[in-house]
Amino acid sequence: MAIQTQFKKNVLVLGGAGFIGSHLCDDLVKIANVICVDSFISSDPLNIEHLLALPNFEFIRADINDVLDLENIPELEKFDIKFHGLQEVYNLAVPTSPKNFNQFKAETAITNTQGTINALNIALKYRSKFLQFSSSVVYGMPTTRGVYVEETSFFPVDPLSPNGVYDEGKRVADTLVMTYREKYNLDAKIIRIFRTYGPRMPLFEGHMIPDFIVNALNGEPLVIFGSEQFETSLVYVDDVISACHKVMMSPHAGPYNVGNPLSYKLADVAKKIITMTQSTSKIEYQGALQFMRELALPNISKIKKEIDWFPVMTLDKGLEKTIEYTRAHKILVKR
Repeated sequence: MAIQTQFKKNVLVLGGAGFIGSHLCDDLVKIANVICVDSFISSDPLNIEHLLALPNFEFIRADINDVLDLENIPELEKFDIKFHGLQEVYNLAVPTSPKNFNQFKAETAITNTQGTINALNIALKYRSKFLQFSSSVVYGMPTTRGVYVEETSFFPVDPLSPNGVYDEGKRVADTLVMTYREKYNLDAKIIRIFRTYGPRMPLFEGHMIPDFIVNALNGEPLVIFGSEQFETSLVYVDDVISACHKVMMSPHAGPYNVGNPLSYKLADVAKKIITMTQSTSKIEYQGALQFMRELALPNISKIKKEIDWFPVMTLDKGLEKTIEYTRAHKILVKR
């Protein structure tokens, strides 16, 4: 066994090559042996390319919807999982592409159900701590703008709606996590992520903010999929990672809302990006995307009180960091 991995905990990050997952891997690799699993359905190998040479990081291309036998994967022998076990499991696995949502509907439904069960069974086998990355969509669609939701606030969700595989699927996943916690005394926790932005956010897939930046840098129109009134909360990815660590280390199970309670009009965000990049671009509006919707806003009173977490990154600073990253990596951008 390699000396450099001997005294570090083993952690598993499912969906680790995605936008949020790759940032989580960046932090965890400083203190742990990180096993990153991803199928690349809606993620990018470039997100973890800088980690591949590290001795305590290992990437496994696999689908969590299939049974994953960590002890019989040759690349993981150095972590000696059979002897040292697995201390933490982070489940971020699920396709998240607004423009390609319909293409991956079956995979989304299966990942939210069978994939979650497989992830929980891994944690159960090793008695690992488990953190489920849920979503604000579990609260359903409020009938008016500006509605704040607590962890016990719910609106109807139609399981047969076009978005049902994601919305209802995330609800089922939450139920599975709490069922395993109660039945098997598994240290399983839930965070519900609200709209997040930052470096490595997928481009040209309908998430809008990363596309705003690239288009502004190129002098092209910034396209908003929806009306001029489109409002949303926006939390910077580093704040999400901070919440993740705090919840995993805490004795509490949640669920916890993880988001920024401030609401922004996307049109105002687009104008801010145009100003910050000194661009001559204009704003255009196109038809709304099925998966890119106006959602409820997060009430974060519970996580502030129990975990002492709240977002610290301002929108201006977060956009500045995201713009700097995009400028530096612009040569890699492909349409």
